[in-house]
Amino acid sequence: MSEEAKSTISFTILGEPASTANSRRWTGKLFIKSAKALAYSKAFKEQCPVLDPLMDGDLRVTIKIWYASRRPDLDASLIFDLMQGYIYENDRQVREQHL
Repeated sequence: MSEEAKSTISFTILGEPASTANSRRWTGKLFIKSAKALAYSKAFKEQCPVLDPLMDGDLRVTIKIWYASRRPDLDASLIFDLMQGYIYENDRQVREQHL
């Protein structure tokens, strides 16, 4: 098996991610996630595999996102954040992304 094949994983998360640009609201003291972002975060964590050990080093990530309509902005930021602690330690490891 090639080195690349050893470090490749694939999984599917059902649900529609919220755009991080539109998913936070100001409470007067801090920003909190919108109800849609919180619901997606919960669904993501229930479905996402947990790697042991987490992937390390520089990573290339390919994400396919399907939205029910054209209204949401294409934004994978929440997904990158949610993969922290499940797939890799920090989303700063993602050096190349394909959306």
